[in-house]
Amino acid sequence: MICDICPRKCGAYRTENSGKGFCKMGTLPVVARVAPHFGEEPCISGTRGSGTVFFSGCTLKCKFCQNYEISNLNNGTTLTVEQLADAYKMLEEAGCHNINLVTADHFLPAVVKSFEIYRPNLPIVYNCSGYTSPKALDMLDGLVDIYLPDFKYSDDKLAVSLSQAPNYVNTASAAIQEMVFQVGEPEFDEDGIMKKGVIVRHLILPAHTRNSIGVIDIVRRLFGNQVMFSLMCQYVPWGEAKNDSKLNRKITKREYEKVKREVFLSGIDGFTQDLSSATEEYIPNWTF
Repeated sequence: MICDICPRKCGAYRTENSGKGFCKMGTLPVVARVAPHFGEEPCISGTRGSGTVFFSGCTLKCKFCQNYEISNLNNGTTLTVEQLADAYKMLEEAGCHNINLVTADHFLPAVVKSFEIYRPNLPIVYNCSGYTSPKALDMLDGLVDIYLPDFKYSDDKLAVSLSQAPNYVNTASAAIQEMVFQVGEPEFDEDGIMKKGVIVRHLILPAHTRNSIGVIDIVRRLFGNQVMFSLMCQYVPWGEAKNDSKLNRKITKREYEKVKREVFLSGIDGFTQDLSSATEEYIPNWTF
């Protein structure tokens, strides 16, 4: 396979088990965790959990990634598409509210094939960095019910510095616009569980409140109430961030309140985390 799935379009040659592109992954999915997850937004996790499949590798290289061991170090287990389909069955049988694909962009051809083998009778959630290409979104059209994209940056220079992601702002803006076009405005069942829609997520970084406020402004201007907004304060220094003088701390209460105030002033509906969520206890166990 000559790969052009992600916005980098690096044209790398990928076999089933190896790859020379930015993500360094083959075409068969590498998975770090399959389990019900209760740390998503309330309308996603509900009472029975979100049926998460955490994929290894990533099309970004975030210095601060909370899933660093799998996103940057690529730890995980290689599955066939049949085994991936079996994972959906297991999560469905466990009673999860949905099937939640976490960071799957670089494995999309295999993911699409897995749903051809077995499509659960549950909403499909696509949980991604926001740095997603039109080609990837074309592959997902009609497959995904709920999109959970990050909007990490309002500053392209910061995106390059911290995630090696050129043209992040325009790429994420266009991607989320397409996601909204595909699934429409948020809809919920009688228990308040999301059935379809887009939730845009943003993680506040220490010493970067201006970036966060810029993200809120972009989301407000471009999408308004077509999306929900989830403000996350769960940041802890992890991976390369432990060696960065600005990133090697949690956010302060003052930083959090400053950004949260802007969310409320924007009028966008959504969610905010409690500052106590900034703990290593929220980082999953990656034993699959």
